[in-house]
Amino acid sequence: MDIREIEGKRIAVLLSGGVDSSVVVYEFARLGLHPDCFYIKIGPEEEEEWDCSSEEDLEMATAVAHKYGCKLEVVDCHKEYWDQVTKYTMDKVRAGFTPNPDVMCNRLIKFGAFDEKRGHDYDLIATGHYAQTEICPNPSEGGEHGSSPSGRLGEVKWLCTSPDPVKDQTDFLAQIHDWQLRKALFPIGHYMKDEVREMAEREHLVNAKRKDSQGICFLGKINYNDYIRRYLGENPGDVIELETGRRIGEHRGLWFHTIGQRKGMGFSGGPWFVVKKDVAGNILYVSHGYDPETAYRQSFPVHDFHFLTLPLQPTEVTFKIRHTPEYLPATLEWTSPQTFVVHSKSKIHGVAPGQFCVIYDSAHHHCLGSGEITI
Repeated sequence: MDIREIEGKRIAVLLSGGVDSSVVVYEFARLGLHPDCFYIKIGPEEEEEWDCSSEEDLEMATAVAHKYGCKLEVVDCHKEYWDQVTKYTMDKVRAGFTPNPDVMCNRLIKFGAFDEKRGHDYDLIATGHYAQTEICPNPSEGGEHGSSPSGRLGEVKWLCTSPDPVKDQTDFLAQIHDWQLRKALFPIGHYMKDEVREMAEREHLVNAKRKDSQGICFLGKINYNDYIRRYLGENPGDVIELETGRRIGEHRGLWFHTIGQRKGMGFSGGPWFVVKKDVAGNILYVSHGYDPETAYRQSFPVHDFHFLTLPLQPTEVTFKIRHTPEYLPATLEWTSPQTFVVHSKSKIHGVAPGQFCVIYDSAHHHCLGSGEITI
């Protein structure tokens, strides 16, 4: 964390109760700073029906804030989450797409609703994401004149990857707005996860050995299919083998399956691999085998691309379509200012409409933005 970036700034820390955001508070404390901390409260609509860990999260956050002499305020974004992120998720799965609620949670809640409620009083919002930022000269201005997305003359702010490829979270941040990126601060983004754990243990943080959260942001231990079933119910339909047209069973709803799914199918005669959805006919198409050719694609279109910093149109890039450590090389064929076809250097499996394709430079250092895959 560059002291020059934070000097004289009003800083809000989003403290979740997890080890990563707790070490963020420690990083400020060792610089002699005691920023205001905020716990975003997002709970299920009827807590007695859902197994939610938010009470434990708040206890952890309270203990860490107290340890370092920071104020902690609970900000209730419950309504915004269920109105915005849940609506986005249900609209997408109902249409047969594969959404990413965590991506929209960052855009709409952590850097959105929170900013509207409290964050607007602060210059920077610090989180425990594994990502970095970098201020560079604006290539379109020659670094000499004019205004820019960074708020400084001739400079722009980039979202950059973490040195820990397993924990890197730039893919979850690739839909935030440029003004949100300008306010974003990631104090532990230059560390490896093991280093963060070691600091937490050395500082005797209450959550030093706490496991990382799994699954969708803010759902805690709630099962994703139960989350979907609560809002959309079930809608049985046929499961058809793509190559033969043979009916092999019945699904309970297309929204319970994702393109590329190999486990939890429950159909006899397998293994089966989900390769296609017919939303109008309510048909789930599958292929037989552990690794069928129909599960792979090498080229696919992306639309409504969201540029994080500058509206560049590169041709040689790297990309991700899911949260993995690998950055895949590809060329982009631009068909409009925000639409292109990805030509991957290798075949990839599980390409599904509605997924976010996250684009990086060829060295996978700068994250350029993301857009939705269409098939």
